[in-house]
Amino acid sequence: MPDKTGQPAPSAPPALPVTFRPARTRAVLLTAGVMILVVLAVIAMLLPNLSPGERTSFVFTGVLLLGVLVLLSRPKVVADESGVTVVNIATSRRLEWAEIVRVNLRPGDPWVFLDLTDGTSLPALGIQPGIARQRAVSDARALRALAEARAGRESGGDTGPEDGTTTD
Repeated sequence: MPDKTGQPAPSAPPALPVTFRPARTRAVLLTAGVMILVVLAVIAMLLPNLSPGERTSFVFTGVLLLGVLVLLSRPKVVADESGVTVVNIATSRRLEWAEIVRVNLRPGDPWVFLDLTDGTSLPALGIQPGIARQRAVSDARALRALAEARAGRESGGDTGPEDGTTTD
């Protein structure tokens, strides 16, 4: 429900621990990876003129593609009592609550960005509006509420008019 300024009222933070991840995107990537592997393995077995090495290379290619899609489905954001763990495609970073200044998901952003006390911004690919925009907005709000509650800050007036995420 909007407050007097027309901004969405801050929601109560979710219970900890909580994991945010793009479930639909993850399901699509993993399903596609398994299907690619199966199709390549079936083709390798059905083509009569392939040598054992060629068959192996078909299967190896399917395994390689599945591995890439598994890496792409890896991102998540895990919040617990002591802080946040941001798991991106190839990296993972642990943050204390006090290190997070702001949680940003602006219109057009591919994922949430965490502004940190050291002046940097950390992308959190675990919350991305690609397939499920409303879910990403809801997750961004929940993470922002957690960060504000854990750092002892009140919700500021820098929220966006439509989705309650920050704008700059």
